[in-house]
Amino acid sequence: MTDASTETRQSTGTHLPNPGQPAEADVHPDELVAADDAVIGRALRWSAAGIVLVGMVVGVFVVMRRDEPPLPPTAPIAVAAQAVESNDQPPDVRFTDITVEAGIDFVHENGATGDKLLPETMGSGAAFLDYDNDGDQDILLVNGRRWNDVAADERPSTAGLYQNDGTGRFVNVTRGSGLDVSSYGTGVGVGDYDADGNLDVYIAAVGGGHLFRNVGGRFNDVTAAAGVGGEAGDWGTSCGFIDYDNDGDLDLFVCQYVRWSREIDFEVDYRLVGVGRAYGPPMNFEGTQPRLYRNNGDGTFDEAAESAGLHVVNDATGVPVGKALGVSPMDVDGDGWIDLVVANDTVRKFFHHNQKNGKFIERGAETGLAYDREGMATGAMGIDAGHFRNDAALGFFIGNFANEMTSLYVSQNDPMLFADEAIGEGIGSASRLMLTFGLFLFDYDLDGRLDLLQANGHLEQEINVVQPSQHYEQPAQLFWNRGSDSGSTFVPVESDQTGDLGLPIVGRGAAYADIDGDGDPDVLITQVGRRPSLLRNDQQTGHRWIRVRLRGATVNRDGIGARIEVDAGGITQRRQVMPTRSYQSQCELPVTFGLGMADRVTALRVLWPGGGEDVVTGPAMNRMHTIWQGHGLIADDAAIPGFP
Repeated sequence: MTDASTETRQSTGTHLPNPGQPAEADVHPDELVAADDAVIGRALRWSAAGIVLVGMVVGVFVVMRRDEPPLPPTAPIAVAAQAVESNDQPPDVRFTDITVEAGIDFVHENGATGDKLLPETMGSGAAFLDYDNDGDQDILLVNGRRWNDVAADERPSTAGLYQNDGTGRFVNVTRGSGLDVSSYGTGVGVGDYDADGNLDVYIAAVGGGHLFRNVGGRFNDVTAAAGVGGEAGDWGTSCGFIDYDNDGDLDLFVCQYVRWSREIDFEVDYRLVGVGRAYGPPMNFEGTQPRLYRNNGDGTFDEAAESAGLHVVNDATGVPVGKALGVSPMDVDGDGWIDLVVANDTVRKFFHHNQKNGKFIERGAETGLAYDREGMATGAMGIDAGHFRNDAALGFFIGNFANEMTSLYVSQNDPMLFADEAIGEGIGSASRLMLTFGLFLFDYDLDGRLDLLQANGHLEQEINVVQPSQHYEQPAQLFWNRGSDSGSTFVPVESDQTGDLGLPIVGRGAAYADIDGDGDPDVLITQVGRRPSLLRNDQQTGHRWIRVRLRGATVNRDGIGARIEVDAGGITQRRQVMPTRSYQSQCELPVTFGLGMADRVTALRVLWPGGGEDVVTGPAMNRMHTIWQGHGLIADDAAIPGFP
């Protein structure tokens, strides 16, 4: 995962030793897994293409034309896109860094003292959540800690909880919140797992995770009682609450990165010429298996990853394949059941297809999601998904390592067949140099089309010494969606046109929420060993909007996994309620639809997990609406029988 080896990995699919590393014969056996995986990837990719050749000529042609941008699919996407105003120039929208002004005094602790231990450079995530049920979005910032015990007169580092006053200003309420528990935290998941009306928090960590039950705005650590702590050797990363078995309560999925310890890290002893010991790539570390905690409905969970079919091993070695940094829970085939697309670092990506019986089948290779357009695994990290063309096509966006362009896997005429269209859609070459961690889709200018934001930053502070084209601090990237009727869909917005968003930082986690109630999404990006960046969206386009939140009865309380469709301006926008996205982070639960200059919303539909639909006609614009399962739009939040 270190840049000096990137070109070698791209050309051979494996990591050759740098000076200071053992020769080929002495390389860890685990390192060979990556090479095996790449070779298998080429074979499976072509094999899958042969299987779907009949009736799928367009999709296969995209995969085979390696040296040219992929052709657009034959579906009539341009017609839908024309219903929203479009031009070739991004609007003048600036983001303003209000971190200090807003009261965010958090500084990330990564424990680095010069030993260059791999977790130190991977960063921690963040979450937007309304933990106190007052209607605005609060902030939770995950934190690492020192490797050694702190002095008796020092307070250990903990996560940071910041309460929103409703205007986008925050108060640090960490102390005494119950979240002030020290761990080497990495990722965060948010969901009401016990259906009591309060959002609970899970923090993934190096050394096992922690579940915090929200009891009216304060949190109790219930990890041991709930059975979700994992093991001491765990390295959890991205995580999230999902209802994978559609029984009405939220289960918990936790990505695991690599089998790591301080001793293993020093045994690997990765080095860069001219720098010395450095943060190494994951190829020298053995893979791991994820955690899937099935909710028993009584406050306890059972670990079910293996029985659910989520364990993947290398057939040749028996070693776990996964090195997961990101997950996108998404109903890929529209059957009402959540699937899981997992972004693995330097090994193939997984598509766990939900079989609707408590089990999954891994189908990444046969669907085209496992490898890039060259049949290679990538250094995949952050991930998000959405209907970015405002049609039936679904796109998975995956941030990759430096010198590996961002991946954009788009479903073809068959929703279970994908091709990487990053080049043709305008994000390929513009993203190639950057090292992307967090990324997400959001409509920052409220024009009715999903745009893309990427948080970037390198692993190694001294990378510029060995690679002049690379820098430790890198600006975030904003890609404006201009619609599909003008060639490529996305237009890179120049850094000097995005305000403080274009300032170089060491970006890791990224999330969005409307923190000040003006309807547009604001941005939070975490950094390694530094303050986060809270960026207020100062767009003045005059575009209209609508925000939607759900209340479930037979499904989970907040409707996580439900699909929402909005008809306005002659187009249909589609979103899924899913806070789990990006890298180790959570976005807000309410869903924002930009409406451009549409004069009305014709209809709003909610497709609930497992079946059932509510339809609302003509909801008012420029406001939040709550849709209650089985009741539709309710004018206020008065108590309704059957709802918490």
